[in-house]
Amino acid sequence: MKKKRIIYAIVLLLIVIAVLAGVKALQIRAMIETGKKFVPPAETVTSTVVRSDAWDSSLSAVGTLNAVQGVTVACEIAGKVVNIAFQPGTQVKKGDLLVSQDVASEKAQLQSALAQIDLTRSTLERDRKMLKERIISQAEFDTAQAAYDQALAQADNIRATIAKKTIRAPFSGRLGIRQVNLGQMLREGDPIVTLQTMNPIFADFGLPQQQLGQLHNGQQVRVTCDALPGHASSGKVTALNPLVDTDTRNIKVQATLDNASEKLRPGMFVNVAVGLPVRQKVLIIPATAVLYNPYGDSVFLIVDAAKEPQPPQGKDQKSAAKLPPKPRTGLVLRQQFVRLGEKRGDLVAVASGLKEGDTIVSTGVFKLHNGQAALIDNKLAPTFQKAPTPENN
Repeated sequence: MKKKRIIYAIVLLLIVIAVLAGVKALQIRAMIETGKKFVPPAETVTSTVVRSDAWDSSLSAVGTLNAVQGVTVACEIAGKVVNIAFQPGTQVKKGDLLVSQDVASEKAQLQSALAQIDLTRSTLERDRKMLKERIISQAEFDTAQAAYDQALAQADNIRATIAKKTIRAPFSGRLGIRQVNLGQMLREGDPIVTLQTMNPIFADFGLPQQQLGQLHNGQQVRVTCDALPGHASSGKVTALNPLVDTDTRNIKVQATLDNASEKLRPGMFVNVAVGLPVRQKVLIIPATAVLYNPYGDSVFLIVDAAKEPQPPQGKDQKSAAKLPPKPRTGLVLRQQFVRLGEKRGDLVAVASGLKEGDTIVSTGVFKLHNGQAALIDNKLAPTFQKAPTPENN
């Protein structure tokens, strides 16, 4: 009797488990069917139309700014600093006093040399009269003349030493940070301060030798710098190096830029564009429309869903091909890989991958995926310009 009860309990338990498993299977199947029928909501996007424009042709390069004249003013003769006559960072003119060294010893030597000049001059004048009266020989007169010349040379040498210890600006420009202190003993060659001519300024850059035929003096040059957003400087090509670098096969080019504001500083990294007389037709899109990836740049085309090919339905593609396609309406996104060209302002040129008149997503492409439904809303779409002037907020 006890064994029958155990058997009945086991059978009842199995029946309950089977019922629960069946209910759960029906729930899972219902969820799967619901998932298959689920359609993600359409993403609201801003759009723009791919259009063509005529851009001035240019040769792009990376360059470095260099001063037209730049030097580190240094000590020529060892001595003690007794006067510092400049302020760091100020503008000076050619010949302005910078530093004075102790010249007390040289001044004393100069007084002695001047006295020697007076003595030899008197001797020379007396010997000249005596030579006319044939009292002395020509050799004695020549000795007096040589002594006088030596005295003059000795005085000039002392004056040159004093001048070298009085250090002046070799040219007009802007001073850097002071590198000496009052009372410091300077050795020959010790730096005192840097001096740079800021306006105009040189931009040195290299271009491949294949572009040598397109270069000549006087070409317009436009320079921009990442450190100065929105600031562009213009200038002209003023020199072409006669030698081509044998390692890189590049030719070095030098442009002279106006730098009245002194915003450009020697040593800065800049982007250089050398203008060419030919205008080229390009397809342009906003730079914000591009999804940048290591494996390739892409954009999202906005196309009619009815014209897009249908993906196969079901696990078996052969059987899925026999099923009638589901009707699709509205707009969908299609990812399209592109090859980009030059960038100017908010816009970038497209070398391949798009054609004029295509409609693409203009902003927020990082959150989109291929085949996604889309709705266009351009109420808050930004304006894209080739030469933007951002408002200072």
